[in-house]
Amino acid sequence: MPLARQQLAQAGIGAERLVFVDDAPGPAQVNGQRLLSYAGFLAEPARARHAVLAIAQGAVRETLAQRCARDGVQPWTVAAASVVRMDEVQLGEGAILSPFVTLTSNIRIGRHFHANISSYVEHDCVIGNFVTFAPGVHCNGNVIIEDHAYVGAGAVIKQGQPGKPLVIGRGAVVGMGAVVTKSVPPGATVVGNPARAMG
Repeated sequence: MPLARQQLAQAGIGAERLVFVDDAPGPAQVNGQRLLSYAGFLAEPARARHAVLAIAQGAVRETLAQRCARDGVQPWTVAAASVVRMDEVQLGEGAILSPFVTLTSNIRIGRHFHANISSYVEHDCVIGNFVTFAPGVHCNGNVIIEDHAYVGAGAVIKQGQPGKPLVIGRGAVVGMGAVVTKSVPPGATVVGNPARAMG
């Protein structure tokens, strides 16, 4: 929400237009902003509606993105002023880029990407849709991260090679602090240093 407020202020738009949307019962306000149900959000008078989906689980984010698209709610990318974005970065819609995120060169990132505080994506990486980086993720060069992968806080992903990238498979989970030195199969959970599959 502070990032959204900052972006609106830079555009000369008042923060009173910002709301939290949650169908769970809650207080009338959260951190100074109104809390509305989804139906209440849709009922608000507006020329257009935008939403940033601040939910870590990629599958839930995708379901909500589909619901928003059906209802004409447009995706909104929110980025901190301290984000560093270098050359040839393709960033899909609906991203959240937290403070001190760095996106270096020749990177392709899909829809609704979350990059938490102090994460980075190095050169020649391809990041899929609905991927989540917890705080402090280090994704080095020549890495492919497929849709719905979750990378835990402080994880380090070793650099791949040109033509032979390291791949984090679809829906894989990289545990907090893991050091990933080889590709991770789809749906697997890996932990430790070096990272190994659980179970």
